[in-house]
Amino acid sequence: MKKKGIENSDKNIQARFVGVELYFKDLDAARSFYTGTLGLQVSDEQLGHHARFDSGAGFVCLERKGAEDYPSANKAVLFFEVRDLKTAIAAIDQEKFVRRERTWAVLHDPEGHNVLLLQASRAKSATGPPAGRTR
Repeated sequence: MKKKGIENSDKNIQARFVGVELYFKDLDAARSFYTGTLGLQVSDEQLGHHARFDSGAGFVCLERKGAEDYPSANKAVLFFEVRDLKTAIAAIDQEKFVRRERTWAVLHDPEGHNVLLLQASRAKSATGPPAGRTR
């Protein structure tokens, strides 16, 4: 008997995470947040449609809500690792954070998506909050 969520493990798909896309009503405000607040650099853009930011581990794509005919649900949490969490919080403005812990902190982008900053660890084993704690 197979456990729920493991049904496809025997198919050897070997999927690898490459990126995430979020929908926004106000794409300009979203772009400003991700460039201005988080310091991400735009790598690809189609004005009025999307803005993409690449990083070493994957990409974040911001897309105007309704730009495609197969939208997903609205719940999303983005995780970004930072070298020094305290410095990042101070640089962004601690009042913008909805929750702060020793190794992670959460703020919201312009449309309410959770953006979670993780303190980088030397062993690359930084973990976020327990499941369900970022709402």
